[in-house]
Amino acid sequence: MATSLGSRRHVDAVIERALAVVANEVTLGPAERASYTVRQHWVRRYCRALVAVDALAVLFSGLLATLLRFRTGTTMASVDGIPYLWLSVLAAPVWLLALAIGRAYEPRFLGTGSEEYRRVFDSGLRIIAGIALVAFCFQVPISRLYVAFSLLSAVVLVLGGRYASRRVLFAFRRRGHCVHRVVLAGDRAQVVELMRRLHRVPAAGFEVVGACTPDGDEQLLVGDRLAPLPVLGSLAEASAVIKAVNADTIAVASSPRVGADVLQRVAWDLEGSGVDLLVSPGLVDVAGPRIHIRPVAGLPLLHVEEPELSGARRATKAAVDRLGAFLGLLLLTPLLVACTVLVALTSSGSPFFSQTRVGRGGREFRVWKFRSMYLDAEARLQSLKTANEHDGVLFKIRRDPRVTPVGRWLRRLSIDELPQLWNVLRGDMSLVGPRPPLPSEVEQYHDDVHRRLMVKPGLTGLWQVSGRADLAWEDTVRLDLYYVENWSLALDFQILWRTAAAVITGAGAY
Repeated sequence: MATSLGSRRHVDAVIERALAVVANEVTLGPAERASYTVRQHWVRRYCRALVAVDALAVLFSGLLATLLRFRTGTTMASVDGIPYLWLSVLAAPVWLLALAIGRAYEPRFLGTGSEEYRRVFDSGLRIIAGIALVAFCFQVPISRLYVAFSLLSAVVLVLGGRYASRRVLFAFRRRGHCVHRVVLAGDRAQVVELMRRLHRVPAAGFEVVGACTPDGDEQLLVGDRLAPLPVLGSLAEASAVIKAVNADTIAVASSPRVGADVLQRVAWDLEGSGVDLLVSPGLVDVAGPRIHIRPVAGLPLLHVEEPELSGARRATKAAVDRLGAFLGLLLLTPLLVACTVLVALTSSGSPFFSQTRVGRGGREFRVWKFRSMYLDAEARLQSLKTANEHDGVLFKIRRDPRVTPVGRWLRRLSIDELPQLWNVLRGDMSLVGPRPPLPSEVEQYHDDVHRRLMVKPGLTGLWQVSGRADLAWEDTVRLDLYYVENWSLALDFQILWRTAAAVITGAGAY
């Protein structure tokens, strides 16, 4: 109760302070005004940390390549009198320059989405191509093994360093640090919806601190399970409101009463303040790669490309899936054999379990898994319906009595899913995609949910790396539809990378 009262008093104090500034009853001091021009100190520190991480990754890859190529006489090996060790050291600033030119340190790409990784990867390809061209044109007698290993390992290590840095950033954001203080602007309904979406993804790092409506006369906005959001003024007063609450970002929701002239006035008022202006176009769950700015008659129109459901990239994805499944089955054969024997010895029945699932276009197929339940699991299902802990069409129980002791361990590490690599090799499934549904689940789908069947189901997916069974049905659908709309090979590789972490933690696996 005391905490709630203290929080309410803090909100009231923020409102009073903001309204006083807007009404010009309080004058901002020099220190306050100076702090508004440069607010994101943590952004600069994070960028400096990324530079250090990238430099260390490149340096380590060069030294490792030198040791691999020249196991003896490492300190003596050289090219035209320049030791390879010095080449490894000099490679670091070259990489940092290429990353900077490729805008891999641009703040708007850091900490969210796959664009940061794509820019790092593209910069690495440019460096590889540039060095190959220079070596060919000037006949540089450099070791090809050294070049190949150092450059390829540098790309992998820099990407790994970026991923690790992002995980550290997410940890800070969960504690309320390294966030952007955001003022939302627009009509009440649109502002509340935008607030809910931002609260749904805390790792994005947006802390909503207030709102501006077209007239500024709304009461406190209260969203589901969210803290009160004070309306601090009108859109015309947005600049003063931002200063009053020390925000660094204003996000304008798509609203009927926010016209082009109002938005332009807000942009003019914010010039030179260092405040980021974000405008929501009203589109939901459409990622950046599908959106492009298309200037027409002086208007920045958004060109939204169709989701790629066929064509060359789909063929490439199918080839990557089958190659990955083949290599996975080949490398994991000892583990698969061991699990087969373990399941067979600890419970009666076949070590494998097959079930009808629905794939792309509604086509049914048999999915294969290691059996993790007792043989009478299906017969006991009806008696456990009332114990369902999941909403929507899914059935999940955290301590399901039908699961065997070995099966609980297999599920905990997601090993029970590995036989589905055979389904991927056959072409029924993909390595990454929506969760493969049961026919009974598909019968309960609403119209929009059927879009999940426009692509092949996946061995893993966004649902797997975002909580699995802990997710609400609505969130599961939202993630699957997001993947259908925005899939790419880069996103697939990112999900596969994150799957390893999800399997290790075991979050939502039961």
